[in-house]
Amino acid sequence: MPADLPKRILIGRALRSDKLGETLLPKRIALPVFASDALSSVAYAPEEILLTLSLAGASAIHFSWQIGVVVAIVMLAVVASYRQNVHAYPSGGGDYEVATVNHGPNSGLVVASALMVDYILTVAVSTTSGVANVVSAVPALRGHEMALSVFLVILLMGMNLRGVRESGSAFAVPTYAFMVGVMGMVVYGLIRHFGFGAALPAESSSYHLAATPGNSSLAGFALVFLLLKAFSSGCAALTGVEAISNGVPAFRKPKSKNAATTLLMMASIAVTMFMGIIYLAHLTGTQMAENPAEQLIGAPADYHQKTVLAQISEAVFSNFTPGFYFVAATTGLILVLAANTAFNGFPVLGSILAQDRYLPRQLHTRGDRLAFSNGIVLLAGAAILFIVAFGADPNRLIQLYIVGVFVAFNMSQSGMIRHWTRLLKTETDPKKRAHMQRSRAINTFGLVMTMAVLIVVLATKIGHAWIAIALMVVLFVMMKAIRRHYDRVNAELKAAEEPDDAAPPTRVHAIVLVSKIHKPALRALAYARLARAQTLEAVTVNVDPEDTAALRQDWDERGLDVPLKVLDSPYREVTGPVLEYVKNLRRSSPRDVVAVYIPEYVVGHWYEHLLHNQSALRLKGRLLFKPGVMVTSVPWQLESSERRKPPKAWSAPGAVRRGEPRRRRRRPVRRVRPVRPVRPTRAGAGRTPRRATEARAARPTPAWPSMGPWRILPGPPRAAVFAARRAPPAPPAPPRSSSRCLP
Repeated sequence: MPADLPKRILIGRALRSDKLGETLLPKRIALPVFASDALSSVAYAPEEILLTLSLAGASAIHFSWQIGVVVAIVMLAVVASYRQNVHAYPSGGGDYEVATVNHGPNSGLVVASALMVDYILTVAVSTTSGVANVVSAVPALRGHEMALSVFLVILLMGMNLRGVRESGSAFAVPTYAFMVGVMGMVVYGLIRHFGFGAALPAESSSYHLAATPGNSSLAGFALVFLLLKAFSSGCAALTGVEAISNGVPAFRKPKSKNAATTLLMMASIAVTMFMGIIYLAHLTGTQMAENPAEQLIGAPADYHQKTVLAQISEAVFSNFTPGFYFVAATTGLILVLAANTAFNGFPVLGSILAQDRYLPRQLHTRGDRLAFSNGIVLLAGAAILFIVAFGADPNRLIQLYIVGVFVAFNMSQSGMIRHWTRLLKTETDPKKRAHMQRSRAINTFGLVMTMAVLIVVLATKIGHAWIAIALMVVLFVMMKAIRRHYDRVNAELKAAEEPDDAAPPTRVHAIVLVSKIHKPALRALAYARLARAQTLEAVTVNVDPEDTAALRQDWDERGLDVPLKVLDSPYREVTGPVLEYVKNLRRSSPRDVVAVYIPEYVVGHWYEHLLHNQSALRLKGRLLFKPGVMVTSVPWQLESSERRKPPKAWSAPGAVRRGEPRRRRRRPVRRVRPVRPVRPTRAGAGRTPRRATEARAARPTPAWPSMGPWRILPGPPRAAVFAARRAPPAPPAPPRSSSRCLP
């Protein structure tokens, strides 16, 4: 069984680098591909507004639609600002590129750390919210939210490791289905209420929502603070807006124009669905509580609170149950797809940062399936940690979510203002200047709005937001440290522009470590001889005097022409005496290079590693830190490793070394049908005329070359074969320039 068979089963066969391709997307496909994150936010943003207002009881719920209007205005302002971004920076670098170019690398790292936290929380929030909506429709799954969320993250990780990309059909169907479900729910609910006068009571509308202790009579500053907190919670609807600016290169030409149009389409649809859900929540009397057991008076003891979207769809589709399940299913699907967008964005951002030497270089390397495998695994692991730490509760995770998003928004908008200001200093065309001034005004308005939201978030959610801020600081410091390390290593390893005046090594002193004379030791000695070092000696450590004496005797009996050096070890240690001996060699001849050859066993099972090579591994690890010492491992494959070798492939041209036996491929032998004699029906019938037969027989038969174990047959006409048999042998054909050229 091949050693990588489990890996191939999980992620598939490896793909060649030339298979990496990019499909340009039209707007109708780009909308579901890049806007699924932003559109899915409307599934939980209204719920966050109602949850925050519920702290003050039922009297504060009627502020929900005013807060929704303000959130919609902020969303439109941010989208208008990002429309300027896609025109100014169409390369797909997104907020990181805008901040780095206009504010410097430190600002770029701030944005990068915020985006990385944003991507991690996108996966955690989207999967837990999707599970919460599914559990609302299928109560039998209640109590397994954490396991389901972790399973979804692992499933998404496996899909992306296999290279499953955002194909248009895969993303378009669930996203458009979600839009149809929510928009249909809004339209159907309004028609039932205003057209037919139907009452649409939600499940929780019959309960009385009580305020939490200490918030029963909020007024003045306390009420304003609560409204601001609800507003900041509702701004979760803005998450995912930046995804389109990161994917401009994937659009069809004109890329910037199509991306800007898609942004406008996304904003229009998201605002419509967001306001429709909030209005239906007010119309149906939907209530949410931080603590349903204490705040929802009149609710049964076993009452389990459903999500806002589930309560609204259940009320609207009270006479059409399939509609309720359709909304629940499409909501869960789009939330999972929103998590998948992070699996495409985080690895790419990690690759860019690794290319800029701010993250380990392994994140820049594509895996077997041409995906950034290391970034995918890192994102999945971090998201699972957050899901487990917060008990798969989307309401708690969202409190951390908004900080990173609006930090990136602010840095991006301020960078765009500087961008337009810099261009205005050199532009003289009045028409272009007017366009730049309009764009700068839009970005300025966007900056004011996002800055206000960020201040409100930090003021009202600092109890939860500090975790995200601390994580961003840790990532920033870590990336700076990684960059300093890479810069220091590059400066140390940089080749001198002029020839190095340092004296080169004069000699190579080779040492072969032996414990007894066996095949691995003899192979190491032979390999060391081939290296042609100036001096060569075998070294053993006297741990057991009897074994050492037996080695000396065997060495002399075999007559090996390599001197054997015995190192004393009073404490029965192998590593120390060898290190001391090498150190003395370096001290006596500083310009000499010491080459140490260590025989090692190659085993086929993991448990065999515990039985072999322990001394060799310790010694090799210590020798690697010695200057002027080179360590060479001489492997010897044990029988267990031979059994685990993959089957030999056919030798490609140039793959077989000189002198090694070559495995020949058996080629099929061409089968020749036997010639049946022609039986004439009457005299002269069925025969070739004599003159034609004699003329053909007079032609020289070409000498067809032998091709090894088979022969290529020309297959002349049947009559010519009989004539050639009766005719005398033809003279040999003249030599040809190539024995394999066919006539």
